[in-house]
Amino acid sequence: MDNWRKSSYSGPDDGNACVEIANSDHHVAVRDTKAPVRATLTFPTGAFAAFLDGVKNDYSTVTDLAKFRG
Repeated sequence: MDNWRKSSYSGPDDGNACVEIANSDHHVAVRDTKAPVRATLTFPTGAFAAFLDGVKNDYSTVTDLAKFRG
C-alpha cells in the first residue's frame, strides 16, 4: 500500500508520534510513523472498525496508541 496518511488528529506538536493508515478495497493497514518499515497491522476492511472500538476503550487518541507502540 502506498497511500499512507496521518491521522487528522495529529498536530504540529506530535512530530512523528502518531500512526498512519492506508486502505484498499479489501484491507486497512496501520503503521507507526516513527518506524514505517517495521511491522504493519493489516485488517480486513470490516474488522478495522472493531479494532478502533477496542483501542478507544484504553486510549483517548490515535497519538496515545502510537505512544503505546513505543
